[in-house]
Amino acid sequence: MTAGPTILASGPWTPEQVTYTWLEEPYEAAPEATAAADAEIQRLKDRDSPSHDGVSTRLVAHRVDEAGALHLELEPVRWALRLLPGGAARSMTGQCVVRDHEGRWLAGRRAAWVATWAGRWSLGAGGAVDPGESPMHTLERELDEEWGVAAERIAGLSLVLLPSDLVMFVGIAWLAPGAEVDRDPEHDAHEWWPADVDAWPEHAEPTLRGLARAVQGLT
Repeated sequence: MTAGPTILASGPWTPEQVTYTWLEEPYEAAPEATAAADAEIQRLKDRDSPSHDGVSTRLVAHRVDEAGALHLELEPVRWALRLLPGGAARSMTGQCVVRDHEGRWLAGRRAAWVATWAGRWSLGAGGAVDPGESPMHTLERELDEEWGVAAERIAGLSLVLLPSDLVMFVGIAWLAPGAEVDRDPEHDAHEWWPADVDAWPEHAEPTLRGLARAVQGLT
């Protein structure tokens, strides 16, 4: 049986409750991991997907203090390592679930040309945590970049270790009444799914339903 996600820490956290220490020394991957990452980048080039590679962020350690605040220890890591199915080296990504004032969920279908989740539906906005960036800022940045909108309020919800060894910082953004989204080219379609997860369309994958239910349990 395939192992599922592991919850490393649970909120909710306000933006001020998520702090970090940045280590300047980059993470050094094993030679076999480096070679595998090279192969993944070449695979993306072969199908004309973005293959810029570059530097991203890795989780070294984390702790939750007595007041419930989350502190992260982060360091630079090669971006391409996140593409390895079981060897993402605890590279960090942010996932910002988005709900409108009626409780509906924003879902977007990833375009066929993108590097990850091509052709699949996802919830809200997401992407790699940039070097020297708080994961809370990642949520706000990705929401603006992918949907051209700002949150009325936002919270961090959980720190999750995925089976691929990718670490996901999950948060939620609530939009103000009347807010309109402006879809970016990384998505070729979007929908507002009902507040009731059981009423979602058939193309909503089980992982997305599970994420939504987990979010509901933390808010």
